[in-house]
Amino acid sequence: YPTLPITMPILFSQELPIYTLLVLLVLPLYYLYSRASCRSNNPAVLPTNWPILHMLPSLVANLHNLHDYFTLVLARSGHSFRAHGPPGTGMRLFVTRDPANVRHIFTTNYTNFPKGAEFAAIFDIMSGSIFTIDGEPARRQRTKIKSVLSSPWLVARMEAGCRDKVENSLLPLFTHMASTGTPFNVQELMSRFMFDMATIPLFGVDPGLLSWDMPPMDAAVAMDTIMEVAFFRVMMPSSCWKLMRWLNIGTERKLQVAHKVLGEFVREMLERRKINTCRLGNAEEQEGVDIRSCFINDPDYADDDLAHAMIISYMLAARDTVGTTLTWVFYNLAKNPSIVSIIRNELSPIASHKVASGAGAMLIFEPDETKSLVYLRAVLYETLRLYPPAPLERKMVAGNDIMPSGHEVHTGDTIFISLYSMGRMEGVWGNDCLDYNPDRWIVNDGNNLRYVPSHKFLAFNSGPRMCLGKDIAIMQMKTIIASTLWNFDVQLMEGQSIQPKPSCILEMKNGLIVKLNKRVI
Repeated sequence: YPTLPITMPILFSQELPIYTLLVLLVLPLYYLYSRASCRSNNPAVLPTNWPILHMLPSLVANLHNLHDYFTLVLARSGHSFRAHGPPGTGMRLFVTRDPANVRHIFTTNYTNFPKGAEFAAIFDIMSGSIFTIDGEPARRQRTKIKSVLSSPWLVARMEAGCRDKVENSLLPLFTHMASTGTPFNVQELMSRFMFDMATIPLFGVDPGLLSWDMPPMDAAVAMDTIMEVAFFRVMMPSSCWKLMRWLNIGTERKLQVAHKVLGEFVREMLERRKINTCRLGNAEEQEGVDIRSCFINDPDYADDDLAHAMIISYMLAARDTVGTTLTWVFYNLAKNPSIVSIIRNELSPIASHKVASGAGAMLIFEPDETKSLVYLRAVLYETLRLYPPAPLERKMVAGNDIMPSGHEVHTGDTIFISLYSMGRMEGVWGNDCLDYNPDRWIVNDGNNLRYVPSHKFLAFNSGPRMCLGKDIAIMQMKTIIASTLWNFDVQLMEGQSIQPKPSCILEMKNGLIVKLNKRVI
């Protein structure tokens, strides 16, 4: 086939004028974005429909504050609105927070709203993993992953691993910070902690990011870069970022470096895992030393690229969701000491029993001890309501449809579901929807959580894609929060600017600087 190598450059050269025009459009959009970052965080207008560019400049100008911007626009537009980009870019957007629409998209007619090929292209490092696929392949992979994550040996290992990491790494480090009065970035510490907690069950190896010497966290920073660049890709015409990738410039250049760093990290962990497995012997591997061992002999997962994609997707899910949520938990609890007192009252009977049994001065709460704590779970849910770690969901429209809100969507349209905005709806959460109030989750008897359907509270997804790691994530967060709050007071340092960074994950742009004080009980 001698013409094949020539055909692709010819096709690209035919598209080059379009790409060049898009680059010329991107430059002023970058200017808008940089100017917008210095402006007020209170946008006052709905998206402006500009000539040619349509609503793209309004979206780009508010990228730094997109979730609050969407919340404002959705509140003024009846919970859903349409937006269009320049002609030929394929940017036909439907943005919604309407619970009826959410139920339609995620449950009632979910096969018509896949993630789609463009989603897999945006998150190309995870292409082929459950994070990016649809249909029967997703169902089969989900079944496999569910069987692994629900296996008693893995659950027990992850519970013990979390407890040991809290006792041997987190609390000693917190004790040192408290004794020296050293302010520190709790977001970075939670990222280090959860990076280790994601890696250990996956490879059976502790990378030791949370340790006294605070080693470089290049792989963790690379994961941050992936989610930041993905956010840019999600909001831009695909032709723009694909041209930037071809030219190897801007965010796409950063992304290529991040891919290499993560690839090297995965190879290093697999090599260390192989050494450990040789020490343990093949019989131990057959029984399941780690998550990776559950896939090695499965022919469906023999492809190296697929294995790499699944490893990265697991690490991102395990680290980002829990680490990000914990940071927002500590932020809100530091501002609400009365809520901290209620948590400690709930922990008090357990603590008294542990002290009577001869526990040391530093109490560690076991996962099975915090499992039934209702108010602590309400604190987690309230944090997830206002600060969902994945604040925006993206879907594609497979076929023409009419949403429950009456809006028509067409084949190829992109749908954005704003989880961040859903948590700020008066019609669902009441007039105090902007207040941090865990009591809203407690029913009158005080012993049970209020039921809220997943199409109104989407933090753990909904329908066939419900979060498989929900119970593990809640266990980890409860163990960390209980053990921290019982032993320490958390104090926010003054003068901080708390705002999300432009990313697919709701991390704080400037981190969260706190001080700890050892409690005298």
